[in-house]
Amino acid sequence: MPTSIDYTRGYTQVGTTLSCLYCEQQYATTEVYPSGDHYYQATAAMTQHLSATHGGALQALLHADADCGLSASLTTLAELLAQGLSDSVIAQRLGVASATVRSQKFKLRAKVAAATRLVALGELLALNDDTLLPAPAATQVDARYAITPAERTKTLATFVDATGRIATWPSKEKRKLILLSYLMADFDVHKNYSESAVNAILQQHVSDYVTVRRNLIEYGLLARTPDGRTYWVKTA
Repeated sequence: MPTSIDYTRGYTQVGTTLSCLYCEQQYATTEVYPSGDHYYQATAAMTQHLSATHGGALQALLHADADCGLSASLTTLAELLAQGLSDSVIAQRLGVASATVRSQKFKLRAKVAAATRLVALGELLALNDDTLLPAPAATQVDARYAITPAERTKTLATFVDATGRIATWPSKEKRKLILLSYLMADFDVHKNYSESAVNAILQQHVSDYVTVRRNLIEYGLLARTPDGRTYWVKTA
């Protein structure tokens, strides 16, 4: 399976063979390849191929058949940002306000951050650790917290889509806890949150944010003041 580094480069390397991620083109590191009046080593030849055939690694990734979770507007924004254009120039080209561009950049960064977390999760799961995952801080400790990495992987794959949205909230306790733990990645243990701020974070992932917010309190993942004005991550 290609790694994040492979997608950044646009190709994989197995032994001495470089393989383009977007077509059948391959180069051997033991060979040199002619282009015009020059000869190039495999990595340079592959870079030239990606640029000439696919528009470069970024363009190829953005327009690959596999859905990377970006809307058409965010894909266009990423292409313009890659050109080093300022917010004002991008806004003029798209016919929108600069504030709209800044808002879209925030959304793009949020998606990149979510994807980074998923990559990290995949790397951790690749360790093939069959030990039970540690239980989160909670008001109750029982058999519901006996969650294996395999159970976590299956639950996230079932309920979380490529954009980080959870369409259906499960009824089983284990699945709830796995998804609640996933949502907690968006909260900073060093910060306090208003109820509206908590709602805004949860609405990025779920429709019924009121129920999920209540679950976070019930399972001891978030704490709040008696008047409900301030929330924070519960660490003990």
